[in-house]
Amino acid sequence: MKRMSLIFRSKANTVLDRAEDPRETLDYSYERQLELLQKVRRGVADVATSRKRLELQLNGLRQQADKLEGQGRQALAAGREDLAREALTRRGGIQQQVTDLEAQHAQLQGEEEKLTLAAQRLQAKVEAFRTRKETIKATYTAAEAQTRIGEAVSGISEEMGDVGLAVQRAEDKTASMQARAGAIDELLASGALDDLSGTSKDSLTAELDRIGTQSDVELELARLKGEIAPAPAPRSIEGSPGFGDVGVPQAESERRPEARS
Repeated sequence: MKRMSLIFRSKANTVLDRAEDPRETLDYSYERQLELLQKVRRGVADVATSRKRLELQLNGLRQQADKLEGQGRQALAAGREDLAREALTRRGGIQQQVTDLEAQHAQLQGEEEKLTLAAQRLQAKVEAFRTRKETIKATYTAAEAQTRIGEAVSGISEEMGDVGLAVQRAEDKTASMQARAGAIDELLASGALDDLSGTSKDSLTAELDRIGTQSDVELELARLKGEIAPAPAPRSIEGSPGFGDVGVPQAESERRPEARS
């Protein structure tokens, strides 16, 4: 079971590797980083909004505290100490709220500064990634083009491979047809096959033609032999036996009787 799972994962990984385009993967990663940067910026904006809301509340509470203090002064001036004490008591409660909100404001301001710094760092990394992404994409495109050119030149690309196989099949088929045509001609010439078109000779006619051709050759050879003059015989020695009229010119044989007379 583990082996089947390993085989399935390995084949799936191979298919994914073939289908994956690094340029598309880099573009997708860049889009995800932009989305993350956008979320960080929205977080900074939310914190800044909360800080601004606290500032408005603080201003309102401070105004109320100032008003109560003024009312306390008026009450003392009017000889109403009890009213003055009540106003100062309320002012103390508001002053406590102001203190708590100031602490929250300081905390939010610190968080806002941290998020702003993180957003700036993230934006710098995203920009660096975008530059590197474009460089890698350009390098990959150039390498891909170089690979395709190399495959085209060497003829190992898929398209060129198909063309090469088509050419090879055409050459094999042509050679087969030529061999078949030659074999049919030989069979027709030998009489093994009948020529239904009547353009070739049957076996009997072909044999008679061959005999006639040989006879013509013999006659021509005899004619050439007859045209060639015999070579002159060497001069015979007078009185030597065996050297009579054979090979002696006619004028020499006629002069011999006169010399003897």
